[in-house]
Amino acid sequence: MSTVTTPAGHAATAPAAPPRRLLDWRLRFAALSLIWGFSFLLIKVGTATYAPFQVTLGRLAFGTAVLAAAMAIRRERLPRGTRVWGHLTVAAFLLNALPFSLFAYAELTIPSALAGICNATSPLWGMALSLVALSEDRPTRVRVAGLGLGFLGVLTVLGAWQGFQGLDATGTALALLGSLSYPIGWIYVRRTLAGTGHSHLSMTGAQLLLATAQLAVVTPLFTTLPTRLSVGPLLAVAALGALGTGLAVLLQYGLVAEVGPTTAQMVTYFIPVIATAAGVALLGEGLTWSTPVGAVIVLAGAALTQIRPKAGAGPRQ
Repeated sequence: MSTVTTPAGHAATAPAAPPRRLLDWRLRFAALSLIWGFSFLLIKVGTATYAPFQVTLGRLAFGTAVLAAAMAIRRERLPRGTRVWGHLTVAAFLLNALPFSLFAYAELTIPSALAGICNATSPLWGMALSLVALSEDRPTRVRVAGLGLGFLGVLTVLGAWQGFQGLDATGTALALLGSLSYPIGWIYVRRTLAGTGHSHLSMTGAQLLLATAQLAVVTPLFTTLPTRLSVGPLLAVAALGALGTGLAVLLQYGLVAEVGPTTAQMVTYFIPVIATAAGVALLGEGLTWSTPVGAVIVLAGAALTQIRPKAGAGPRQ
């Protein structure tokens, strides 16, 4: 069984025989792009009233509920084994609890559009880390060029030539750290949980359950109960969890099973575009020329880092 990773930071084994789908995969691909693209807007709306840890806890709780319902419908059980649960605890922290919290804190001070673009740097971080951590994932000139191009795009988005004027350094750093956490988690999962024999649904359900437990412990230590429950932000958190974390995972794994991980992961390149459009159109966030131009450069670099030499190819490019 092969291990596949998603933009949202989950890992699972791809089933050998995908079931028939009611909706064409292109419609589900578009739905997934919209759901994940709007997630950054929902974070911004949620953190307007609730503390970042509370937003993350709510997101994980609603997401876990969706996967628990899916497991009950399919009559799947949680994985067994102390070793598996130990590794899942680390994966839950690196792929869910930590990055979700970092993005929530980041959006206290940076626009949701910028957070979405920072999220798109995950493939770049993954490429850089794989050169060190994965001996079988060797670099090519094209992929290294993509890495350099991608980080040039990051500097363009941040306006490096202007001395990063008007940029909240802390918030941006938190968002970039959140995007870095995903590939660290992917590499960890690839090394420790590949080939466990458990279904992707049970593994992901357990992972979200553990992440929810982690936030349930941390949140009361750093936050106080809100004095009032604002309906709008609460609905945003519920949608973020049920759609952006729960349903999105199910859609992603269905796409991976049907069209393969390479096509399914193309959703990564639509997320920052949708996040930027949503932030500007619905939240009135400002937009300078360097943001969309830099985002295009980031995505071009990220695309190049995903190019791998064909089997049996000659010397590295």
